[in-house]
Amino acid sequence: MTPSIECHDARQRLVIALGDPAGIGMEVTLKALADPRRPAEMPPPLLVGCRASLRRTADNLKLHSQVPFADPDDLNVEDLPVPGGPLQPGDAGKRSGDACFQWLTRAVELVRQDQGRALVTAPIAKHAWHEAGHRYPGQTERLAELDGHKSASMLFTAVSPATGWRLNTLLVTTHIPIGRVAEVLSADLVERKLDVLAGFCLRFNPAPRLLVAGLNPHAGEQGQLGSEESEWLSSLLERWGEKHPSVELQGPLPPDTCWLSSAQAWNNRIEAAPDGILALYHDQGLIPVKLLAFDQAVNTTLGLSFLRTSPDHGTGFDIAGEGVARGASMLAAIQAAWELSRA
Repeated sequence: MTPSIECHDARQRLVIALGDPAGIGMEVTLKALADPRRPAEMPPPLLVGCRASLRRTADNLKLHSQVPFADPDDLNVEDLPVPGGPLQPGDAGKRSGDACFQWLTRAVELVRQDQGRALVTAPIAKHAWHEAGHRYPGQTERLAELDGHKSASMLFTAVSPATGWRLNTLLVTTHIPIGRVAEVLSADLVERKLDVLAGFCLRFNPAPRLLVAGLNPHAGEQGQLGSEESEWLSSLLERWGEKHPSVELQGPLPPDTCWLSSAQAWNNRIEAAPDGILALYHDQGLIPVKLLAFDQAVNTTLGLSFLRTSPDHGTGFDIAGEGVARGASMLAAIQAAWELSRA
């Protein structure tokens, strides 16, 4: 039997969780959905959040923004009102944290029920989640729990508007204090994350080139500036490379030069550019990614039964309600969710 148009559209659309209602998530979503660069063939997405808050955001944009934005009345919204009514911009806390936690939970349910092909999430504030009693390091960990996985992988991907080259950086450790990185890192963890990064890059290149950043300055300087590289990381990478002959693997490399070829490829495409880089901790990977591609980078969650993307910026409480938030990163997240979920 031929499925109805409604059923087909439901399976093919994106689901968007609107993030913290006191932040810029709704603003950047409305701007991104009105951007003419949005994939023309993409059906209207389903937004999960508070329709009244969306309307208030749109009313504020009429006063403060010259950038086109979507009309909430023209959008599909799974309406989950903020308890007590819409919040003032920047008024983050228990109410905003609980609202966006519930929106994310419902959005995942919809995707897992085949009501969407991929999930896009607007930014949340961890402290607001914590005030509401939801003690998670971030959305990635909650997504893994909802999908029945122990963990998921955090990849940042971006396509250069100048060259069309794709920057891919995957994090081995994510939201943990810097003092815990060395104790959390292990050969097994690095190997598993290399597998994930290689699997992603093989979608675009049958013989990808991967780089791995060292943990210590100068990648340990042969044990003079740290021992992790010489004690186990170098030998692990050698073994992994032998098991994956189709992948060109280099590392551990000095972290301060590991992204230089990526910077060159971002502005002027070069043959030596890597297909992916493995960063051992959060800021090691995110500093170069955000310097190169702040408006284009997309936080992509791998290892789930569905694809999830998110813009590479936070809630912007300091500028919420001013109409100045840029929708470029949210647009990039929507584009990435649509393109990557086709494969």
